[in-house]
Amino acid sequence: MNLRRLALLLTGLFALAGCQLDVVAEVVVDPDGTGTITVTAEADAELVSEVPTLTDELVLDDIAAAGWAIDGPTPTADGGLLLTLTHDFEGKDEATNLLRSLGPPFNDPVIGRGQDGDSATNTARANLGLPDGFATFADDDLVSAVGDIPFASRFEAAGANPENSVNATLILTMPGELVDGETNAEVLDDGRLRWTIPMDGTILEASARSEQAPSAGGVWARPVAAVALIVLIAWVAFMTLFIGYVTVARWRRARRYRRRALP
Repeated sequence: MNLRRLALLLTGLFALAGCQLDVVAEVVVDPDGTGTITVTAEADAELVSEVPTLTDELVLDDIAAAGWAIDGPTPTADGGLLLTLTHDFEGKDEATNLLRSLGPPFNDPVIGRGQDGDSATNTARANLGLPDGFATFADDDLVSAVGDIPFASRFEAAGANPENSVNATLILTMPGELVDGETNAEVLDDGRLRWTIPMDGTILEASARSEQAPSAGGVWARPVAAVALIVLIAWVAFMTLFIGYVTVARWRRARRYRRRALP
């Protein structure tokens, strides 16, 4: 089961039980460009009571095989269940591929990073939403396999739609200073960026950009390193001259001794 089909299954169970699916995808980009993606999905106590087999429905072998660390489903204090998926990434390309594996409503995500000496530019963009409603979750292979969008008739009978069944949020932490004109997220008090994803069929074009200057340590480290290099070069030059001087002096002294020794 891939993440897209997991989202469809969870949404179907929540919608048909008259409950909501709360999904949060959080991306943390560290100063060196590595980071972590964490996805959480939470079911409330009402859903657990309506669908007591929920835990058994979640077959996560394929997701684990793809390298995601799985925590849960874990009971919550109010009787619900919490599922958490986590995956580290080594750079922008891996981060982008992992986000794309999530599928809708996280559409066409791209994490970018450009390096210029000690400075870096970090970017993120995505098209957030479900333009085709629940059908957005179903890929062509799945539709071909079952002959229709799974749960379609039951969604219609229950009057379920994304607006009354799904809450989704994207949260991003980026190093550096945000560029206001190129960042359209809500900035939380702790500096994280948050986009609340629309579920009415519209698309939110999320974008963010930050300029990452050298760290405070790097500001003074570079001049110190330059001075140290100059001192090292001067020391090597001095030692080279000194060794040369000693060699020449010894050669001259030996030459004088040989002359005195001649009859």
